[in-house]
Amino acid sequence: MPAPATHLLRQFRKAVLDVAFPPGCIKCGEMIDASGHLCADCWSDITYISAPFCDICGYPFEYDVGKGAVCGACIKRPPPYSRARSVFKYDEASRDMILGYKHSDQTDRAPAFAGWMIRAGISLIRECDIICPVPLHRRRLISRRFNQSALLALEIAKRTGKTAVPDLVLRQRPTRSQGGLNASARFRNVRGAFLVNPSRQQMITDKSILLIDDVLTTGATVSACAKALLKAGAADVSVLTISRVVRAGNTAI
Repeated sequence: MPAPATHLLRQFRKAVLDVAFPPGCIKCGEMIDASGHLCADCWSDITYISAPFCDICGYPFEYDVGKGAVCGACIKRPPPYSRARSVFKYDEASRDMILGYKHSDQTDRAPAFAGWMIRAGISLIRECDIICPVPLHRRRLISRRFNQSALLALEIAKRTGKTAVPDLVLRQRPTRSQGGLNASARFRNVRGAFLVNPSRQQMITDKSILLIDDVLTTGATVSACAKALLKAGAADVSVLTISRVVRAGNTAI
């Protein structure tokens, strides 16, 4: 079928589906003009992260203190990854949208999230050689049936032409949920939990890796993954997430 005809057929199919199943806001479900977006009210509720922020971890600052500013947390405990960026704050307005994607099989949100992540982390994507997700242990993967971070990594790679390797990093032992743990306990919980897939070892030597996850809280999980990648020979690791927890007191230095 000629390309113009194929395009028209796709438009017709989309129009039919939109009539039968009107597109809805991915947060509240209100009918909107196009699928995979937020309605005006939900869009205004979300707190998007933009400069100024920590040059390393992407933590947002209240005011601009100059190019290359680093937050107190990164000065005190420099992370193993070089940079981290996130789309929006994980708070009351965004929590249900993330948890619905993660725990309620609302995987249709992945394309929208991936699009937002590309815009927020375009410089990281351009500079990376390989995109990989934070892995789930096989027991949790079986119970959940999908890895939410892997879906995002694959979608970002598809849209940007980068290489995604879903099994680049493996979770070699089950860990308890990070929810409810303080920062120190989170780091202890995932210490030594990850390793690079032995069959993928050679492909990461001297490569820049972009690690994908859904929420950045203390950075314990992505730090453990980054350490495993660097130990295995990666030249650099950066991090891109949909959202991040923002707490008061992380000032710029």
